[in-house]
Amino acid sequence: MRLQVSFVLAALALGLVVGASAAGASNLSDPAALNAKAPVVYKAKFDTSKGPFVVEVHRDWAPRGADRFYNLVKNGFYDNARFFRVIEGFMVQFGINGDPNVAGAWRDADIKDDPVKQSNERGTITFATAGPNTRTTQVFINFGDNAGLDGQGFSPFGKIVSGMEVVDSLYGGYGEGTPNGNGPDQGRIQSQGNAYLEQDFPKLDFIKSATIAE
Repeated sequence: MRLQVSFVLAALALGLVVGASAAGASNLSDPAALNAKAPVVYKAKFDTSKGPFVVEVHRDWAPRGADRFYNLVKNGFYDNARFFRVIEGFMVQFGINGDPNVAGAWRDADIKDDPVKQSNERGTITFATAGPNTRTTQVFINFGDNAGLDGQGFSPFGKIVSGMEVVDSLYGGYGEGTPNGNGPDQGRIQSQGNAYLEQDFPKLDFIKSATIAE
């Protein structure tokens, strides 16, 4: 099961597993239809429960990842999603849609890997993976310099250019997720959505909206 397996190699220990706007809501049920090519450089603004942050994406860093992220943001996939895994000094992970029907549609919408051209340094954003060529919707932002991830195929596609202090402040009191900790179970997020998180993990911060900056 994708969201309950550990990563290969050293990522097993790190646990980086992967498990809408009105305009984009209908589109989100058909991942294959959301295949627009992203601009060479673009910015995505995230308005969160702790304040805003901005990601600057460089398509030449990781073209497939940049394109997927562009389509997800543009169509409202991340709106109302929770930051469900926050590990101090390591990273914050998000990207499971709060609607189980939408999350299910994207669960196996894999994209092929991109070569790693940038290091997983502090502030970079990268897709999570369950192994080669399994990136879907989940991403993580590096709190620290995690260069050890570079050799494992984790390819950053962008970097926080404003609001990193907001990212640093996201609630991390629940710690690591099940089964390695007491935090959220990604399988249950997939099957039950935000209803599960709101009931069992009410302190999690969340994305109010994510938009492509014009």
